[in-house]
Order: sequence, then C-alpha cells, then structure tokens
Amino acid sequence: MCGIAGFFGSRSQPDTLPAAMLAALTKRGPDAQHAMCWDAALQPAASAIRHALLHARLAIIDPRPAADQPMSNAAGDIWICYNGEVYDWQADAAELQARGAVFRTRADTEFILHGYQAWGIDGLLARLRGMFAFAIVDLRQHKVWLARDRMGEKPLLYAHLDGELAFGSLVRAVLPWLPREARQFDPQGIDAYLTHRTIPAPRTVFQHIRRLANGELLEYSLADGSLRRRSYWQPQAQPGDWRDSLDAAIAMRTVADRPLGLFLSSGIDSSLIACRLAANPQTRLQTFTAAFPGSPMDESDDAAQIAQRLDLPNLKIAVPTAIADDFAGIVADLDEPFADPSSFPSWYLARTTTEHVKVALGGDGGDELFAGYKRIAKHLRNHWRGACRLPLPIFATPAGKGWRKLADELRLDWQAAYSLRFSGCTPGQRAFLQPDFGDGQTHYWRAATATPLKKSPVHTLLAIDLANYLPEYILRKTDLCTMAHGLEGRAPLVDHVWYQQLLGVDDAQRFTRPAKLLLAERMPQLAEMRLFARKKKGFNPPLAHWLRVDLAARQDGLGERLQRHTGGQINAARCDALLAHFAHDGSSAEQVLQLLILDESLGQLAALAAQEA
Repeated sequence: MCGIAGFFGSRSQPDTLPAAMLAALTKRGPDAQHAMCWDAALQPAASAIRHALLHARLAIIDPRPAADQPMSNAAGDIWICYNGEVYDWQADAAELQARGAVFRTRADTEFILHGYQAWGIDGLLARLRGMFAFAIVDLRQHKVWLARDRMGEKPLLYAHLDGELAFGSLVRAVLPWLPREARQFDPQGIDAYLTHRTIPAPRTVFQHIRRLANGELLEYSLADGSLRRRSYWQPQAQPGDWRDSLDAAIAMRTVADRPLGLFLSSGIDSSLIACRLAANPQTRLQTFTAAFPGSPMDESDDAAQIAQRLDLPNLKIAVPTAIADDFAGIVADLDEPFADPSSFPSWYLARTTTEHVKVALGGDGGDELFAGYKRIAKHLRNHWRGACRLPLPIFATPAGKGWRKLADELRLDWQAAYSLRFSGCTPGQRAFLQPDFGDGQTHYWRAATATPLKKSPVHTLLAIDLANYLPEYILRKTDLCTMAHGLEGRAPLVDHVWYQQLLGVDDAQRFTRPAKLLLAERMPQLAEMRLFARKKKGFNPPLAHWLRVDLAARQDGLGERLQRHTGGQINAARCDALLAHFAHDGSSAEQVLQLLILDESLGQLAALAAQEA
C-alpha cells in the first residue's frame, strides 16, 4: 500500500518537482520514498527531467529495501509504480518462473512487472485479483499504462495537457505539476460536490485534473503524447460455490508481513468477516470499534459482545466530542472536498488502530452486493415510473424537505432520481446557493458502466451504485482515512471473484428482507447472535453538537469566503441565509457541514495552487 505519482512530456521540469509531488504522498507511504527520472532521450537523469515515476511506500509484504519502488525488470526497460495489494498470485508466479522469470523479492509488485512482460497489459489485468492503481512504463514500446482496480478501492488521478501527462494517488500530488495558469477550480466540480457530497469520476475540484474510474485503463504514448481511455472489465456471472469463494477472499487478505486487525461494528458485514476469521485459530485478529459515548447510535457495546462471543480481542476507540483542533487536518487528509460525516469517526478510528496494527480488514461492500440500503427498497417502490417525469420548476430555497423533495424526484426519470436518495444539497438548495450558475445539470453520477446481467430494477440500481456510490464514496473514504495514518485497509466483500459468483445466485435468495439472510447458510452464528433482527445503524457522529459548538466559529464569514473561493459561483448572502435557516430549526445540518468542508478545502487548495513546485 503506497502513494504513487509521476509525469511524462516534452518539457524539462524543475528539479524540485519530484520532491514537491512526493511531499503530498508521505503519509500514504511513510516507510520509503524514491524517484526514477529520465531525460529527453529516456536516459536516467537528475536534471533536465522530462519523465518521472515517484513512489512513497507503506511496506506490508516483503518490507526489505529490495522491494521498494519504482521497480524495473532486469533489462531496465520496463518500470512499475504501484499502489495496492494483489492476492492469490503465487500459482501465476510459478508459471512465470517456469517460463524463465527470476524473482528477487516476495512482493506482488514484482509479480505484476513480470506478468506484464509475459502477458501484456490485457493478459495481466485479467489475472489480477485485489486492489490496485499502477503505472507501467514500457520504454521498448514508448508507452505508459495507468490502471485502476475493478471495484475502485485504490484512487488514480491524472492530468493531460498539450500532450503531456501527470498522475498521482491524490489531487494534491498532481497539482504541483500543473502550470500555474491551469490551476483553476472547476465550477462543475464544485456543483458536483454540492450535489453528491463528493466529486464523482471523472471530475475533480480542478478543471484540468481528472479521476480514472474503477475498472478503467489509460494508454499514453511517449512518442506523440496521445492518450486513450477504456474500460477493461465487465462483470459476468461465474460458476463456483460462493461460500468457498467468500472464505478464500477473506483468507487471502490476511497475508501480510505486518500486524493485522479488523474493523468491527455490530453490523452483519464486519461480523461475517469476524466469524470466518474466528473459525481459523491462525487468524484470531485484534478487532477495533469506534465508540460514540452517550449517543443512541453507539454500537460499541454490541460489537464488543460479538467479539467476546467469537473470542476475539476488542478495543473500543472513543470518537472525540470536540473536533475543532483536528478539523483542518482531517479535511486536508480527505484531499479535496469530501463531506461524508462518517469520514470523521473513520479518521479517528484509523488513527488509533495504526498504533496497534498496519493492516485492517473491514466490511465495506456488503450492502452494495445484497441491496441492503433502505434507500434501495424505497426507490424500488417507484420503479413503475420508468422514463416518466414531470416538467416541474426548481424552487430555489434553503429548505430541503417536504413537498420540494417530492417535486425534485418527479422532475427526473426513475433511474436519474435514484441519485437523490443519497445526495448533498437538493436541486433547490443548489439553485439557491448558486443563483447565477445556471448549469441545469441534475446530477453527476455516471451511467451504469456494468450492464445489468438481469433486466430488473434492483440490478439496475446496484449497477449504478457499482459505478458511483461504492467507488467514489464508500471505498474512497476508507482509502483516504486509513492511508492518512499509514494504515492499509482491505475489503474482502468487494473481491471481484466472489462478487461475480454472487451474480449467479437466484434473486429470491440474494435479495431478502431483512437483507443478507443468504449469509446464514455459511455463518449460522450470525442468526444465533440475532444480527438479522437488529436495526441497521449508520456510522453517524454527533453532527449537530459539532456544528453548534466546535464548528460554530467557522460559520462566521462563511458566505463571503465561499463567494471569494468560487469566483462568485456561491452567493455570500444566500449561503448566510442557509446558515440562518439551520440556526432556526436545525435542519440542513449536513449541508452546513458540506459548506464548512468546502470552505476549508478550497482555502487549502488555493494556497497550494499559489505555490511554485
């Protein structure tokens, strides 16, 4: 697990640029930082740099310096810079060795390098199981390949300007490469953030920085500077026993040379993983649970009981009730505007967990596999609407509930309206805050890139989630919050082999009420612990308290600052009116948090954009 970056082009870059880009990645890779640079003739260089691969390493497998990156083949004409963990590759490595490949390390990095040389990019990607974002530089073919894993566990940002390319794990790692005149905020990116609490691929908050979507591949030519983007994966139902595949997905994610743990809530998904780990005496991991003392949403006692029943040690980690001192640092670690309230407890959970272990498994992805979210069930009731929509006007207002919410939904067709089930500011609030923006875009979610295998409403919604909510919200949050503390997060339930075997399960078995009853076939302990009867709890912090106490001072002058940061896109008086609406009746708390995060994030990024590399 690491941070990666690099650049390629016809201009000589400042000698200080590699260090500036690496500085943004230090938290992601605290164990080692290295750069490989080339000149115009593709020869190693320390000055007059045209091309570079940069790597900040968190050493999990084979922590020896021999496994550091960037890494090359024996001939020095193929290089890799890689972030992630690939699992279950040993049989393929044996095949490579039989063909003459010589392995100097035990690292999956070297396996990917040899695999590319033997099978090419498409043959390699077909064999990779796990999470990854990588750059492969092929000096023989004068090509660079950038790829992101199928489900979107690892991030990859890039910029392509005038035939030149830069990439990185973070927006802040790409920013120093951008020419000063190209560092403008993207008005649509800001509106997308207001819409979704995050900025979905392919946009970012900067006009000239883009996000590679899950399951996508970039091909860049060192010869002519051209760039091609394509999807390399479409999920297909696979034969096999999902029970065995699930066990394999969990077991292979316990392989590490550093201590492992498990994020445990009182929910089904993390409890499922705990049950399977507890069944093997060799994987009885320490568990870690976020606690919200005094809150009705606190599930730490229930999680502790689950751990005790499974004979797994459990550590409760209290989320602070005061966050003022950490707010700016957390927003910085979220890289660009990102307003999931649960990212704050996730950040605190990871901060303490990393003091004990360097790898933590978690239950991300279960709800996206089994339609476990309440919003899915609610939206399915309206699937009869299909393409029908009403030509209703958008009512610009700071309020976001009541009949306006229904009008927002009826204005869109059924599929598009699904984006409103989990959104930030309503269309009316966006119109109120941005009276002169006038873009008219209802949402920024991508169309479902994975064609539903079964033409049913529930499969349609899950395909939309697979393209948007899972990679751009759930998995992004986990990556940012864990890597901010040099902690590797692993998510067995988004294993693509297990996922594709679930696609072959009959819908009546897979989509139940309550959700996930299918899992009791493999883990009867889940039913014995009455987890299916337990009301689902969100990972919710004391948001109202934070806004009224810890973050109250930040609301002074908020409208004026946001108007300045956005070049007038957000209206100062309208922003202050929304704050007054919140102060009056307490509604729109999450929208107020969105604006506070946007203010802090844009302020930080504007300061960075003003710096020289």
